[in-house]
Amino acid sequence: MTKFRFRRLAAAAAAALALAASAPVLAQKTEKVDFILNWVAGGDHAPYYYAKKMGWYAQAGIDLNLEQGKGSALAIQKVGAGANPVGLADMANALTLRGKGAETVGVYNVYANSPQGLYWLKSSGIKSVKDLVGKKIGNPPGDGARTMWPALAKANGIDPNSVTWVNIDANSKLAALKSKAIDATTSFYNIHHVFQRELGDDMGFLAWRDAGLNPYGNSIIVNAEYLKKHKATIASFVKVTQKAFAACVADPKPCVQALVDANGALKYDNEMTNWLLVEVLMSDKTSKTVALGWHDDARMAADYELVKTYIGLDKPFDVKAAYTNEFLDKSIKMTK
Repeated sequence: MTKFRFRRLAAAAAAALALAASAPVLAQKTEKVDFILNWVAGGDHAPYYYAKKMGWYAQAGIDLNLEQGKGSALAIQKVGAGANPVGLADMANALTLRGKGAETVGVYNVYANSPQGLYWLKSSGIKSVKDLVGKKIGNPPGDGARTMWPALAKANGIDPNSVTWVNIDANSKLAALKSKAIDATTSFYNIHHVFQRELGDDMGFLAWRDAGLNPYGNSIIVNAEYLKKHKATIASFVKVTQKAFAACVADPKPCVQALVDANGALKYDNEMTNWLLVEVLMSDKTSKTVALGWHDDARMAADYELVKTYIGLDKPFDVKAAYTNEFLDKSIKMTK
């Protein structure tokens, strides 16, 4: 081969490589996933918004749509019916409604501790769950606390039907409590600071986990049939989500900022406080030593028995069918 011909071939090869490098890369095929939250966006949802902003879901082939929720019960019903393939809901509620036919599977535990709390005015004379007999509790119809109330009531020796439930909007809880239109309400611990700020020294509070009831709290649930057909998608979704939660524990500032940027009505300082309280709910021995997001077999079995005993199941089932840890990376753990 002559030197001239070799140079021509080399130049042509270089040109081809340059052209290939400059050519547009075909976009990875993406799948749209409608993820319904348990409630309106707040500090506890920061990791999803952060991962979406960073493009992590898109890089994993997921076009994630975050849908505002109206309670765990609604989220479970929608996921169970297949209207949303993925949702966020209280696990004890998910077990209860699975017994009614809503076949969902927990794939990632967010709250290792129950976030539920009871709030009242100290000036009302209420001091414990037993003092709620004959009282009015205000809550939205779809709130998960209503589903779990019979378990809390029975664990404290009172008839679940001894209270009156009043339908109020979530944003009206404090106003209704202050005006004494209701005697008590329930709320998640991650907004404890809001009740504290508004009620001051007159705030009465009892965490359900300190009142004999500490089932798993919020978990990411998936429609069982969807999981069978889209296993790779859910595996990618869980991988990104676990990575996002770990990143937000390590440095919550950009995560909370991403949440606020996507939801203009939220205030950064308030949601940062919210997130820091969420970290308390995320932390237990399992999340620290096994993996972040892990559902412990013994606790899930105990939660199943709790639901069966205190609430009842229309149709018994194998609790191991209601959750899976197969998509979790055991190298990612809770660090606080």
